[in-house]
Amino acid sequence: MYLSTVRTPRPKTGGGTLRRVVTGNVLALGLVSMVTDVSSEMVTAIMPAYLVLGLHLSMVGYGVVDGLYQGITAVTRLIGGYVADRLRARKLVAGMGYGLSALAKLGLLTVGRSIGGISAMLAVDRIGKGVRTAPRDALISVSAPPDALGAAFGVHRTMDAIGAFLGPLVALLVLSATGQAYDAVFVVSFCIAVLGVILLALFVRERTDTLPTKERPGEPLRAHGTFLEALNLLRDNRFRRIQLAAILLGLVTVGDGFVYLTLQQREDFPVHWFPLLAVGLNLVYLALAGPVGVLADRIGRWRVVLGGHVALLLVYVSLTGGAAGWFAVLIPIALYGVFYAATDGVLMALAGPVLPTHLRTTGIALLQTGQALAYLVSSVAFGAIWQFDSRTHAAWAAAVGVLIALPFSALLLRRAAHQAEVLTTS
Repeated sequence: MYLSTVRTPRPKTGGGTLRRVVTGNVLALGLVSMVTDVSSEMVTAIMPAYLVLGLHLSMVGYGVVDGLYQGITAVTRLIGGYVADRLRARKLVAGMGYGLSALAKLGLLTVGRSIGGISAMLAVDRIGKGVRTAPRDALISVSAPPDALGAAFGVHRTMDAIGAFLGPLVALLVLSATGQAYDAVFVVSFCIAVLGVILLALFVRERTDTLPTKERPGEPLRAHGTFLEALNLLRDNRFRRIQLAAILLGLVTVGDGFVYLTLQQREDFPVHWFPLLAVGLNLVYLALAGPVGVLADRIGRWRVVLGGHVALLLVYVSLTGGAAGWFAVLIPIALYGVFYAATDGVLMALAGPVLPTHLRTTGIALLQTGQALAYLVSSVAFGAIWQFDSRTHAAWAAAVGVLIALPFSALLLRRAAHQAEVLTTS
């Protein structure tokens, strides 16, 4: 079909597996993501409580805001990925995305308690994330050997998780030191985001692929440089199956804020402890992201992705019960961390090797766009069920959705992985 499976030869490197995986670029990109996630998670950790418990936004309203927060990246991911491939400037496009997100933190200071203004600034932040994510992941995918991509993404996501772990703690400290002044959180978040942009400019190196000189037998010639060519990635059975599975699983994945709000309202703990839920999730993610990435390379990335969604199913089931106490909070949070460790990065590593080098960023962006649009639908639906029925029925609906999606996604991902393996070794 359309996608190339020719691998670019890479020189052998000494120093063992760790040095082979943790190249300078992977480490630098990890540092940028770590610092940026401290900034982002400071805001993300407090926003559900700020909007729902502080500004009394309805669950449907929060579902729309949360869905847009995720879904607004749909178009920008694709545009960012395509522009990065066209200009062969992944670092530049990623830097623009990081810069936009930093400006959004500053913008939150100017809009006060306006729901519309806050939503607009969150949208700008997500546009920045959408622009930067695919170029960043594409840089990772060409900065490590193909057979160690799961481990490379795992290392990156581990460093990313360190930032996500620290962010809510920093927010908690700032709120405690300033008497619950949210403006102070936004100021500190902006300063840290600027540091991330500086690190990207100084230490991340642009990497360009060496295009294959010929296509595999039976593959059509490429018409370089057209947007339709990028969309033609979906003609390839392997990538199309991964894309469909990602959309299907995204439709049954709700935003983190809903999980946190369910736990807070069920257990009725003080609002100022709300950021600790994100701390717990990211602590589990931090511990597991690296090992799970290595495991994915060994037993099959598609198996690990599906295993992560089994953990998500258990999270939703746990939200339906009336259990009380911190143990009833820790279990779903731990399972939620397992879900993220097994899916975030692993799915990108699964897709990366089947994408042609000149459209790898665009292909990753297509995959992430499908996920973002699916998250928009799931967040609005979850919020509506909660608002007009109950949070328990909303959790049951999410659990049933995962249970239905799993076998279909397993079939799609297994076939895609098998085809990729056959073509690579042929």
